[in-house]
Amino acid sequence: MAGSFFSFTRLRAQFIKEVLSVLRDPRSRMVVFVPPILQLVVFAFAATLEVRNVEIAVYSQDGGQWSHELVQRLDSARFIRRVHRVDDPQRMHAMIDRGEVIAALSIPGDFSRAIAAGGSGKVQVLVDGRRSNSGQITVAYLSAIAADVGAEVTPGAQAPAPAVTRHWFNPNLTYRWFIVPGLTGILALFSALLITSLSIARERELGTFDQLLVSPTSTPEIIVSKSLPALVIGTALGLFMVGAGVLLFGIPFTGSFTLLLASLVLFIASVVGIGLMISAVSMTQQQAILGAFAIGVPAVLMSGFATPVENMPLVLQWLAQAIPLTHFLVIVEGSFLKALPPGEALASLWPLALIALATLSLATFFVRGRLQ
Repeated sequence: MAGSFFSFTRLRAQFIKEVLSVLRDPRSRMVVFVPPILQLVVFAFAATLEVRNVEIAVYSQDGGQWSHELVQRLDSARFIRRVHRVDDPQRMHAMIDRGEVIAALSIPGDFSRAIAAGGSGKVQVLVDGRRSNSGQITVAYLSAIAADVGAEVTPGAQAPAPAVTRHWFNPNLTYRWFIVPGLTGILALFSALLITSLSIARERELGTFDQLLVSPTSTPEIIVSKSLPALVIGTALGLFMVGAGVLLFGIPFTGSFTLLLASLVLFIASVVGIGLMISAVSMTQQQAILGAFAIGVPAVLMSGFATPVENMPLVLQWLAQAIPLTHFLVIVEGSFLKALPPGEALASLWPLALIALATLSLATFFVRGRLQ
């Protein structure tokens, strides 16, 4: 390569070229900008563990007061869209088999009589195990309704006072307060990963990579020019999504913006290194996109966004610590709701800095090998 020294003039020209290639290419614009914005809006409302609008089947063999009371409570429950009254246990089983209802209640013939005699009526609940999470939550809701009926049966009973639960940081358990900060990290991850993954692959597919090799641009300039656009655009998208969380979804931001910005830059820098490695080994843009998703999807699943890292096998827990999203989620979620202390933020910042150093060093090695 003709030039071996570092020139800021050439670096600026390369940086402008990379930014324009992303902004002018319709495919790049569609891949980088449209999905994160749409996914932020859609996932914020669709990705929830709350159970609503479910349908329940009831097979009652009892015509007494308390079976009617229980069914009436089910009819008025807000999370139930419809209660199907069936007169045949086979039909009840068939409705569960076909997925028409998530749960079915079988009320025995002596339900009201047992309650009138001072006992406790028993109801069988059949749950669709194919929807295990929603089924468990539905059972908890049904148990609460049954407990209300039991309290009406014996209003004078001195039941022990239940424990008073207070939820810190999210008192109303608003699920969007948890999901949107996490989506900020996930969508910024895929945006930065796709931008850098397409950078060298685009040059190779368009036939301009050979021109780059014979130009006076040095290897460090090429690496920096391929990294800076993704770093700038990824950070800007991350800040946009943080602002959307505060202004659009009304999520309180209680932490330090400076610490969040520093962690976001380190997070994007570590992702840029991964993207450059993918781009260096990809011959086409299609391969680069597939490689980005092959890396990004497992990273999201193992980051602790959906399931706690502590629930994973020990080997996967160690592997999760090498994923930048794992550490960034701690900072971004804590910055929104917890007013994350600087000490706790720094405990996740230094692993991000270490991962960024490692990925960028490996990316330099991979890209240098392609340029030789």
